[in-house]
Amino acid sequence: MIGAGVAGLSTGCYAQMSGMRSRIFEKHVLPGGCCTAWSRDGYLFDYCIEWLIGTAPGNEAHQIWRELGALDGKTVTNFDLFNRVVDEDGRSVTFYNDPDRLERHLLEVSPTDTRPIRSFCRDLRRFTGIELYPFLTAPGLRTVRERVTTLRTVLPAFRLFWRTAATPMHRFADRFEDPLLRRAFRNIFFQDPEGFPLLPYLFNMASAYHGNAGFPQGGSLGLARSVEERYTGLGGTIDYRARAEKILVSGDRAIGVQLRNGRRYYADHVVSACDGRTTVHGLLDGRYTGPVIDRLYTDLLERPGTLFPAVVSAFVGVRGDLPAEDAHSTTYLLRPGEAARLPGALQSSLVVQLRSRYADGFAPPGRSVVHCTYFSDYAHWAGLRRRDRGAYRAQKQRVSDFVRAFLSAKWPGTAGRIELVDVATPATTRRYTGNHDGSILAWKAFSDADDVASRLVGKERMRLPGLSGFSMAGQWVGMGGLIRAASTGRFAVQYLCDELGMPFRAHESEDAEPWHAGKLGRLPQLDRWSAREGGGAR
Repeated sequence: MIGAGVAGLSTGCYAQMSGMRSRIFEKHVLPGGCCTAWSRDGYLFDYCIEWLIGTAPGNEAHQIWRELGALDGKTVTNFDLFNRVVDEDGRSVTFYNDPDRLERHLLEVSPTDTRPIRSFCRDLRRFTGIELYPFLTAPGLRTVRERVTTLRTVLPAFRLFWRTAATPMHRFADRFEDPLLRRAFRNIFFQDPEGFPLLPYLFNMASAYHGNAGFPQGGSLGLARSVEERYTGLGGTIDYRARAEKILVSGDRAIGVQLRNGRRYYADHVVSACDGRTTVHGLLDGRYTGPVIDRLYTDLLERPGTLFPAVVSAFVGVRGDLPAEDAHSTTYLLRPGEAARLPGALQSSLVVQLRSRYADGFAPPGRSVVHCTYFSDYAHWAGLRRRDRGAYRAQKQRVSDFVRAFLSAKWPGTAGRIELVDVATPATTRRYTGNHDGSILAWKAFSDADDVASRLVGKERMRLPGLSGFSMAGQWVGMGGLIRAASTGRFAVQYLCDELGMPFRAHESEDAEPWHAGKLGRLPQLDRWSAREGGGAR
């Protein structure tokens, strides 16, 4: 396997469980890919998870996490609200996960918008009664019985699925008379992903209502470390600082991997669980393509609106506690002049998350961590870093200065308590993960890429035309999100077992040892990493 992100680790776990011998090559020093964290001055900056589908038992997503050991010994933090949105004048909307509480709150905010408010909350109630997580069996291998079971779940709610999937959120939000609600509904997912229909908002809020979209103890890197531990416990091997340079091919069959240091490793099957374009046009030199591959990794890759936007992250270390009355996650809508001060910003908003409330251990005793993010243009940062490192560092400093001033204005007395601000840009993401344009979530759901990726996973069985002994896995194949990435690893092994006539096997982890921070291992200090990358900002 190439890549020790969630998809590569998942592939390895299921390969080991099914009786295969496997090895993962990872260019970084940590597992997880984008599902990661780093430390600085005693703080732990958790980069990825905001909510994790599958934290409650009784569904297929949870079963996968249990098989991968991702939740072993961990507590889960659940919040009663998804996000809060505050406009420039201080008016706010809180998106509670409980549809009854949400409806009462929204009617208080805008009594004149009764009709769209009741419509949204009525649909949310319906979604709370539906649990559809088809992540266990690869689409191309689902039996008639499995398909019938899915239909029994889908058919009674078919009109609900169809209508909410066909209604763009921006069109629904425009029904509100209150200007705050028109803007707030677009930002339920922290910032406006643009192009999303109602369905994912309702689905994820309903999941959160059931405790099935919580935050696991240990956070992003904690999840990756748990799956890494599961994989090595099953007998798998991971090589870090081992960057794949090319996939070895003989007679149109993948036979192994060559690393950058020149070493070659041979295998009966190769799975690439890294960036899709890098795989197709880098590791394989573009030799194995076809209509589906060309459309996905050439045409759609450069089309506006098909990739989930990249983000700028500013982690803030603060002495003392944070305001108790503030929500764990808030989107602040900015005036145009304010937004113009954020380098490369794509929208006029800033997301502020009080990460210390997500789990213990993210800050030293008596201190707190704030995570500020905004959608940003990858080209802006990549161009700066390539042309002028000094200008790149200056732009990161602008982000740091903005965040310091913004938080100090929101929380009087905070200015003197801010100990550090650490900034990661889309160029940082590209550098350490290889993700195209620094996108954390790869393809945007419900874009033109959705149907093409579904065909690659189902009909094409995650293979490239004309090349045997090879599969792809990960979010560049099966769309974004951690549970989807993990499921593609399961699918890749299921397809391989089917091809080889081997039984696919999976069983839940039995490791009940309580989670502790020591399992994170030694973490890189970002001030050291940033010195190579262009500098952090204190």
